[in-house]
Amino acid sequence: MKIGVFCSANQHIDAEYFNRTRELGTWIGREGHTLVFGGCNMGLMECVAQAVHETGGLTIGVVPSKVEERGRVSDYVDVHIPCDNLDDRKALMVAQSDVFVALPGGLGTLDEVFTVVAAATIGYHGKRVVLYNIGGFWNSLLALLTDLDARGMVRGDWHQHILVVDNLESLIHAIEG
Repeated sequence: MKIGVFCSANQHIDAEYFNRTRELGTWIGREGHTLVFGGCNMGLMECVAQAVHETGGLTIGVVPSKVEERGRVSDYVDVHIPCDNLDDRKALMVAQSDVFVALPGGLGTLDEVFTVVAAATIGYHGKRVVLYNIGGFWNSLLALLTDLDARGMVRGDWHQHILVVDNLESLIHAIEG
């Protein structure tokens, strides 16, 4: 299975995010799955790629030209797919992945999550996003989605496209389910 992971490229974030990301990467590699990620050598991106790589899994890095120019490409990219920009990166990651996991992240992660979900709601694909709610990280977003739904702003049931889990066992079940 090809598992796309969206996550932070920041270094100075809660250590628990790194611990849980490492667990996920270890599981991906140990099970023989493939990681599809943004190819950057920073933050949770580097953490998950290193864990997958070190446990024998394959990594596919979809790397925008700006990441290349800044010398920020991960040493743990096994298959390197260059792209021009973030829009290209998202399209290539969607094409390469069977399912997506959103770890803690910022604006880029939110952009990636909603690009995948919006395309799924229109019918471009049937791929799910699993929010890994480490330490309640996604609670604010979930409250916003619930509020948008209550105001009639969400067509259909967003729960069909976004799953929420808070531990590795539930995450594995959501990925494999």
